[in-house]
Amino acid sequence: MENLKSDNALIMFFNGAAVVVAYGMLGLSLYLTDEVPLSTKGYWGIGILLLTLALVNFVKYRFDDRISEDRIMRLEQAKNEKLLSDYVSSEKDI
Repeated sequence: MENLKSDNALIMFFNGAAVVVAYGMLGLSLYLTDEVPLSTKGYWGIGILLLTLALVNFVKYRFDDRISEDRIMRLEQAKNEKLLSDYVSSEKDI
């Protein structure tokens, strides 16, 4: 389990670094572009920021939905196991 956590931390660090590099390169390219007016650069920057926020929210809600489904499945399995154990123990009493 500890190995899985360290792998996840490494993957998250790598992805975070890739995002930082991508934003840095994008910002640098917007900054160095002379043909595009400053207002258009700002508009593009706001669009990129909003797209990033939307993607983070999308991933979060997908993750929350998956956790919820997993929790419901585990509750149903526990309920079924309880019913089976009650049935088996009642059969032994007869």
